[in-house]
Amino acid sequence: MAKNFYETLGVTKTASEDEIKSAFRKLARQYHPDLHPGDEVAANKFKEVNEAYETLSDPHKRAEYDALQSGGGSGAFGGQGGGGGHHGSSFFDEFVNMFGGEQRGGDESRSSGGDISLNVTLSFEEAAYGTQKEIAVNRFEPCAACRGTGAKNGTQFVKCTNCGGTGKVRYAQETPFGRVVSMKPCNVCGGIGRIIKEPCTNCGGRGSLRKNSNLRITFPPGVEPNQIMTIPGEGERTRTGTKAGNLILTITVLPHKMFRRKGLDLLVDIPVTFTQALLGDKVLVPTLKGNKIAFPLPEGAQSGMTFKLKEQGLENPKKQIKGDLLVTIDIELPKNLSKDQRQKIKELHESFKPEQYDKAREFMKKQ
Repeated sequence: MAKNFYETLGVTKTASEDEIKSAFRKLARQYHPDLHPGDEVAANKFKEVNEAYETLSDPHKRAEYDALQSGGGSGAFGGQGGGGGHHGSSFFDEFVNMFGGEQRGGDESRSSGGDISLNVTLSFEEAAYGTQKEIAVNRFEPCAACRGTGAKNGTQFVKCTNCGGTGKVRYAQETPFGRVVSMKPCNVCGGIGRIIKEPCTNCGGRGSLRKNSNLRITFPPGVEPNQIMTIPGEGERTRTGTKAGNLILTITVLPHKMFRRKGLDLLVDIPVTFTQALLGDKVLVPTLKGNKIAFPLPEGAQSGMTFKLKEQGLENPKKQIKGDLLVTIDIELPKNLSKDQRQKIKELHESFKPEQYDKAREFMKKQ
């Protein structure tokens, strides 16, 4: 009869990776041979627990195991197999793993911690000119009570007999290319080389606790919407890893009530009266910094025209270049004309000649 690995670990078929890992650690400590010298029953139980965890902790092996279970066959998962106990893996997986370095395993067997992704919202001005912000990052930090060891008082350990204290185990596999020997992290001690005799009551033996850390992050000038910033070494830590993961920030930039951005250029639409457009005028154009620039609007300007104010946009300090301020005019016609105004405009209209209207003249030619 095939072994039921879920029953061996005391978890359900829908158990999460964390639940499986927690159950394995509890049982491994309970039946570890170092804590039960000469107890054959405990030793056998320890092997069964180890075998179950080796399969269920790997998503690929677990999927194959579940498929075999649902199909009613035991396949390669029915007992301890050859080749170092890699049950139910395809030959391709085994072959890739042999030459791919350490096996896929739990978080604590990785050489570095995982990345943390956060969304950060900046105002239009903050993104344009740069800023510093306090960012709250929820991550695992070393437990102060056990100094990150996971053991009560930081000292209660016994050497792992499964790996001899090295944190790695050697295994061999027969392949069409011959016998290949490889190393993998010890799945009993998680690659640490030691077994916790009495877990720390503060962190439950994990060696770390999740908490909020406030980081002061500098955002450079000219940050773009949806830009991704990577802060090295501010991600998750692992108990055995020497390198922390990264903090990955995706930046949202709030829209401005007046300005838009296109690279380093600033875009703004300003209304002008029809008389200003007809006669030309000096128009005050607002800037993002709050001051205003006198802009000479030429006579006969048309609605939708865009004028460039050189180097009045955003600045890239590294490249020492500045963008421009692009001003698009929107000609506004007056409302609620008086009788006298209507008469004067009518007289003005009658004084205009057809050749003074370029667009109208071109349109008439096309008909």
